[in-house]
Amino acid sequence: MSTRSDLLTSAEILLRTKGYAAFSYADLADDIGIKKASIHHHFPTKEGLAIAIVDSYLFRFRKQLEAINDENVGIVDRLKAFTLMFAHSSENGMLPLCGALAAELLALPESLKAMTKDFFEIHLTWLQGNIKHGQDQGVLKPELDVIKVSRFILNTLEGASFVSWAMSDDYEQSSGFDLFISGLLRSEG
Repeated sequence: MSTRSDLLTSAEILLRTKGYAAFSYADLADDIGIKKASIHHHFPTKEGLAIAIVDSYLFRFRKQLEAINDENVGIVDRLKAFTLMFAHSSENGMLPLCGALAAELLALPESLKAMTKDFFEIHLTWLQGNIKHGQDQGVLKPELDVIKVSRFILNTLEGASFVSWAMSDDYEQSSGFDLFISGLLRSEG
């Protein structure tokens, strides 16, 4: 790996565990064993570093959403795969990046506030499209309000991330998302 790549990886972990306001270039320098001046060479500002982290994460995130749709025909499988993204994102005592950023929204520079909002909008747009797809397939209840259900799903998954993080327990086992999915399904008959 390159120094830049190492910096992005380490800084993402710090951002997801300590938060934007709490981590410093000194933390980063200690973590990867370089001088702070070397970090400033690659990323002159903390804001620039955070923007690079979010850009990289969003690229990977969009690819994951595409893969979920490509690999899963059914809406239930897609929603379960989406849920697993939160479970994997919460591993090793980390918050999902969007949640970590949202928790510190008031401390973020304007550029990161805008990126955080965009990040959540990407989630919601994907969910809305898939809820509608599930309705069109006749799998989900046709009377569901796509916007409200999508928001509720995201609220549930993000909230479960924070509760699991605070309780130091297994997100996947504690989210209760399967209970929610069953309520969306159209009844047979």
